Amino acid sequence: AGALPRAVAVLSFSVLLSARGAAQRHPAHSNLPANCWSRLHPVNMFSSYNVKFHHSKALTSPYPGSHIERSHVPEDKVGWLTEWKDYNPVEYTAKSVLAGPSWADPQINDEGFSPKFNERDGEVERKSLNGLYVVENGRPRNPVGRTGLTGRGLLGRWGPNHAADPVVTRWKRDGSGNKVAHPVTGKNILQFVAIKRRDCGEWAIPGGMVDPGEKITATLKREFEEEALNSLQKSPEEKAKLEKQLHKLFSQEHFVVYRGYVDDPRNTDNAWMETEAVNYHDETGETMDNLPLEAGDDAGMVKWVDISEKLELYASHSYFIKLVTEKWGAHWSEDPGSEC
Repeated sequence: AGALPRAVAVLSFSVLLSARGAAQRHPAHSNLPANCWSRLHPVNMFSSYNVKFHHSKALTSPYPGSHIERSHVPEDKVGWLTEWKDYNPVEYTAKSVLAGPSWADPQINDEGFSPKFNERDGEVERKSLNGLYVVENGRPRNPVGRTGLTGRGLLGRWGPNHAADPVVTRWKRDGSGNKVAHPVTGKNILQFVAIKRRDCGEWAIPGGMVDPGEKITATLKREFEEEALNSLQKSPEEKAKLEKQLHKLFSQEHFVVYRGYVDDPRNTDNAWMETEAVNYHDETGETMDNLPLEAGDDAGMVKWVDISEKLELYASHSYFIKLVTEKWGAHWSEDPGSEC
């Protein structure tokens, strides 16, 4: 399927919440500091609150894997509602996408290609997690705004490109099996399975693209197996054993950390990344203790990593991880002002 469909979703976004809107919806929480609202309803924040996303990664040049420079987009002209008659973005779609692999759409004007945007189109999900998007001159329009680049870049689908990110966690334990607390905050330390990306060498959450017709739950489990357990290189017997061990973890109650648009360096005016990040927590550690972590697919390395604000993760994966620590009341920062 090539590297792209299995690529880790690059996550980065900046969120500004409206204090008035949040107080009206949750009057009991109107005195909460802004950084605490996220744990109330992190899912679908895009529509739940008066949220404004800022492009950051989606405005960077050169475009990943190329020498293409985006047209410069000033911050005050990102939004489509701001008139900009002289806007003249660069057109770019990577050769790997134009070659017509199974995970990519044809070009918009190709004969016989008539995509059904904003709905399920056969096996391809063209609905956005953030609601309806505008289609202009036959092309979907990035719901967050201008990026300085049209076409699809490295992304296979016109419109939303759906990814899934499994955040697998456990408590850090000492040699006797007791939970380890942070010496300053006294809160227990949480660990998560992290992979080191081959393309940039940064640590990240394992994850990748949702295949056509595939359920998100299946993608989350498959991506974890491929990237953190190297399941693609296992024998049928070994793979069956992994499946049995993982079934308990991935079939239990889980926590949807985030669903929606993500600011990604691959985004364009006509194609963008969306993800569903889900936390699967191994409370006792029994399930994951028996699973040998082994890097596979797009991962260079894989290991359990202690969670704290000192973590430097790829793009905004740290934001997802922080939401998970809030959910479990785990250690995040030695600065009490940065926690709820």
